[in-house]
Amino acid sequence: MSDHPNDLVARLRAIFRTGRTKPLSWRTEQLQCLRALLTENGRELAAALHGDLSKSEQESMSTEVDFVVREIDHTLERLADWLRPEAAPVPDWLAGAQARTQYDPLGVVLVISPWNYPVQLLLAPVAGALAAGNAVVAKPSELAPATSAVLARLLRKYLDTEAIAVVEGGVPETTALLAQRFDHIFYTGNGRVGRVVMRAAAEYLTPVTLELGGKSPAFVDTGVDLAVVAERLIAGKFLNAGQTCVAPDYVLTDPATARALEPLLAAALEARYGEDPAASPVYGRIVNERHFDRLAALLDSGRTVIGGEYDRASRYLAPTVLADVAPDSPVMQEEIFGPILPIVKVAGLDEAIAFVNDRARPLALYAFSQSEETRRRLSSETSSGGLGLGLPLAHLAVSDLPFGGVGESGMGSYHGRYSIETFSHRKAILEVPMG
Repeated sequence: MSDHPNDLVARLRAIFRTGRTKPLSWRTEQLQCLRALLTENGRELAAALHGDLSKSEQESMSTEVDFVVREIDHTLERLADWLRPEAAPVPDWLAGAQARTQYDPLGVVLVISPWNYPVQLLLAPVAGALAAGNAVVAKPSELAPATSAVLARLLRKYLDTEAIAVVEGGVPETTALLAQRFDHIFYTGNGRVGRVVMRAAAEYLTPVTLELGGKSPAFVDTGVDLAVVAERLIAGKFLNAGQTCVAPDYVLTDPATARALEPLLAAALEARYGEDPAASPVYGRIVNERHFDRLAALLDSGRTVIGGEYDRASRYLAPTVLADVAPDSPVMQEEIFGPILPIVKVAGLDEAIAFVNDRARPLALYAFSQSEETRRRLSSETSSGGLGLGLPLAHLAVSDLPFGGVGESGMGSYHGRYSIETFSHRKAILEVPMG
């Protein structure tokens, strides 16, 4: 960290107070520069992601680089409209007065990103903060060191360094940043660190957005095409070796459907990654040995349908499906965040809804059902950050939908217009004539 954190934040706040970041022209220019950073350096970023997580170039481009480019394009096309003041009606006793709201940038924003999607989950919120007219401190994850180094260098090259700073490092650097007064803190990660962030923010009454995780269930109803279900579950679960906050964490279904689903999941997995996933060019690795050891300890939580192989030296853990998993088994006690998919049997929809509601509210809930009544009940009788019907993960890519958690899975949301709302204050303005 070149500046002391206190000096860094003071410098950015002084720049913000000059009004430098507020004009639409500055916001647009920074978004265009961020877009250029991604489009001109995609392969370098993909190489760094491969070094950190063994991601394939195709996966890195689609889920990280191109994802943020689409988000930026969506914002650039609509930003001027989003920022227009919005008129509000006034009561009769204020006849002649005019009321409106306008979005004011908050000031200096801290964005702390995780290691699993270290490009997307840093730059998507940074793009929102810039679009809202803020000065920004970006803190990439030290657990993806190659990506962190590339992002730090490129952000300093492409963006306005007087208003945007990058701080690399680990816990000491993050702790030092959290001791400063920010106007908003945006954190993506786990609940344990989320509590640390919230306690630090409370010192200055700083608002926070916490994008956390949770055990996201996938309910499979009777009467659906199980081959299609299996293919979509495998694709959503084992992307990035299961290290995805909105990945299906476990499957809930009735005993007969569970039995029928098992061979189809095995077939879909083999079709996607081949007979030896360790040799697949599109299957990643676990980020570090600590997470590898945690995951390997969960493999005995049920009967292995497929997978179960691992190699600690290369941090390879095969994509694994477990059946006959008990609700109190080790794999069901915490978010898996890795390539293990448990199948838990329930009698039907009523028991599935009760199972979900008896646990912390998840970041996502998925369901495969042809029944309109089933979909309606899941929508009205459960609470989750998002609800995906028919396809896991896809809601994340819709920029006009808010992305965020509820309860233990987080607070606040972003993407598209919702990023403007997160990183702005919606100010009420009333003008009353003097005569």
